[in-house]
Order: sequence, then structure tokens, then C-alpha cells
Amino acid sequence: MPHWILVSVRQGCVLGAVQADSLGRDGGFNRSLNAEWVMVKNTGRYAVALTGWTLTSRRAHVAYRFHQRLGGYQQVCVHTGRGLDTMRDVYQNRRTYAWDNYRDTATLRNDHRLVVDTKHWNHR
Repeated sequence: MPHWILVSVRQGCVLGAVQADSLGRDGGFNRSLNAEWVMVKNTGRYAVALTGWTLTSRRAHVAYRFHQRLGGYQQVCVHTGRGLDTMRDVYQNRRTYAWDNYRDTATLRNDHRLVVDTKHWNHR
């Protein structure tokens, strides 16, 4: 009888720091929206194709879909508002806040919709 071995393939990417509450007054202005962000880090030495990966908020039920590669040991900051994407900063192009200041969960999923990492906060 054959022995089946389940091998887990580590994606190499995790959620890093989260700034769910932009500093100052939440006026809905683009500057305030972009002060709300989530960091995604590649902890491995090889590049990861993030194309098709998503970052979602439990609160907003809206997913940001990645369209880039993340180099080994690199990170990218996902801002809520509008802006021009670079290798280090990408923008969801939202006109409303994506993250609850006090209680929310960020979920990173790969292109097969499998959960790669989650980060929860509860500041109440």
C-alpha cells in the first residue's frame, strides 16, 4: 500500500504592519485614505508572483487584487486611496475607508483563493 505524504508549500508572503486608523481626522480625503495601509512582506529569498492574489477586509467585504511580483525579502504597502502604483506602494483606488479602526481582520489569499495569512486587531 503506498504512503501518501502531504507536502505544504510555503508561499513566503505574510501580512506585516497594519495602519488601520489614519492619523488625524477621518475626513475621507485621499491623503487620509492613503494613511490607512497594510504591509505585505515576502519572507523568502525568491520572488513571488502575486498576480491574482487578494487582500480583503472583513469589514468592507471588498478585495484588492494584486498585479505584480514581489522580490525576495521585499515588501509592498497597500494603501486604501488613489495613487500611482510603484514597486513599494500600491493603491486600492477606494473613495471610502477599507479598514475598521478598532476591530477588523485582513486576509491575504493566493491565486487559488487559499488563505496565506490573516491579521486581526481589536483595540476596544
